[in-house]
Amino acid sequence: MPSPRIYGIMDKLKSDRIMEDKKLITVSDVSLTFGGQKLFAGASLKFTPGNCYGIIGANGAGKSTFLKILSGELEPTTGEIAIPKDLRMSVLKQNQFQYDDKQVLETVILGNPRLHEISVEKDALYAKEDFSDEDGIRASELEAEFAELGGWDAESDAAKLLQGLGIPEESHYLPMAELTGGEKVKVLLAQALFGNPDIVLLDEPTNNLDIRSINWLEDFLLEFPGTLIVVSHDRHFLNTICTHIVDIDFNQVRMYVGNYDFWYESSKLMQRVLGDQKKKREEKIKELQNFIQRFSANKSKSKQATSRRKLLDKLTVEEMPASSRRYPWVSFKPDREVGKDILGVEGLTKTIDGVRLLNNVTFRVNRGDKIAFIGENEAAMTAFFRILMEELEPDAGTFRWGTTTSQSYFPKDNGPFFEGCDLTMIQWFAQFSPDETESYMRGFLGRMLFSGDDVYKPVKVLSGGEKVRCMLSRMMLSGANVLLLDQPTNHLDLESITAVNNGLMDFPGNVLFTSQDHQFIQTVANRIIEFTEDGCIDRTCTFDEYLEWKAEMGK
Repeated sequence: MPSPRIYGIMDKLKSDRIMEDKKLITVSDVSLTFGGQKLFAGASLKFTPGNCYGIIGANGAGKSTFLKILSGELEPTTGEIAIPKDLRMSVLKQNQFQYDDKQVLETVILGNPRLHEISVEKDALYAKEDFSDEDGIRASELEAEFAELGGWDAESDAAKLLQGLGIPEESHYLPMAELTGGEKVKVLLAQALFGNPDIVLLDEPTNNLDIRSINWLEDFLLEFPGTLIVVSHDRHFLNTICTHIVDIDFNQVRMYVGNYDFWYESSKLMQRVLGDQKKKREEKIKELQNFIQRFSANKSKSKQATSRRKLLDKLTVEEMPASSRRYPWVSFKPDREVGKDILGVEGLTKTIDGVRLLNNVTFRVNRGDKIAFIGENEAAMTAFFRILMEELEPDAGTFRWGTTTSQSYFPKDNGPFFEGCDLTMIQWFAQFSPDETESYMRGFLGRMLFSGDDVYKPVKVLSGGEKVRCMLSRMMLSGANVLLLDQPTNHLDLESITAVNNGLMDFPGNVLFTSQDHQFIQTVANRIIEFTEDGCIDRTCTFDEYLEWKAEMGK
């Protein structure tokens, strides 16, 4: 007969399961038809506390729409979402102008609407000249609830969130209307994280964040005890925080254990296995099981990663993902090899609108260098690239390209290439193509995922991602041996980012680039140059090694 202690343990486990069930988000047979198009159907999932779910899918698959269904902003065509009523859900707002009439700190505290309501009602009561006994009773009730919700620490908690995201203390009492668009996004993110919500829904939370702010956000979310559901194109971010991937593909919504890298590598493996009919089933299963074992033994960098490995240990081959994703073909081939003399920069200085962006920047580029330029001011990097491409004059200093070099430039703002242009895509492409036969151009564009009648669309109506793929096609045709890229992953989906990433890793020439994508920098760059107030810091190392060095130096 089991001992009383065993009964006690069993009772506690049963109690824990009941408590966990009370916090579950349950999605039952949800489908959505939007504008006559079926985005997905038959979605049945469960989201549990303590886990982070990354939602991925091709552009237009319905990632943000699925978040809106979870938040209650959209009604599904069929099915239902069950969320316990006592759980507080917080959603990252997308309207940057919604709180322009509020102070920054107040906007953050509005992330807990009930706390804000209590605060307003309390202030109104205490301001009454004829304060009655009933008012006193009501005030005491409000004070108790205010304290329970952490009201006395609300301003300091909000301030910590803002400072972690890079909003300085002197801005906390400014009107939201006085902030820049990027600063407003940070405030809205702080609002979504404020007040210990049970559930947090974040749509592209790393947009407009610098690398330091992204690192802070990753650390914060790793400690988040509730249910976290995120849409993001930032692979490093997804890899760091996610325990599960929710993939919208084949018009279905499926959940898989693991982070993005596990999903990506295992889906590629599954595609190869499923496509190879010669191997015996047993051999396929063994290959997949070996992969699971290798991945689950990968290095740990967080408590979340540890729990993820435990989940992977229980994974079966049948739960491995398969994907219909298409990746653009990105390959840069230089017409000739670069010589020893690449680029020399001496004392470059530039001030724009009274702000010193570059100050006595000096360095030399060596053969084989793939340099990531980083810094707190993105305008500094853009100014630097424009100077190198002779679109902007420096205030002081010089630069000189080697005689064997040829350059191709990807500007952050590609608008001038498309705005007001009446050319179709194939006509636009012909400006840069060495072969103007339609069959060649259609074949090249097809590998960049432009097929059928797409090639006859006017370029001025292309989406942001389509324009980026056009600009990359232009660069691939240039035959340049030095590539300059200013934020090349903006507007791209995960598949295109991966393709560009791999193309630059394989490129045999020199690459000078800037990006906010941690994994992109880590896998492409072998040298980091950071622009500072005094010039620049220049180190030959990977990005992670650079960040470790800065942490050791206390910089």
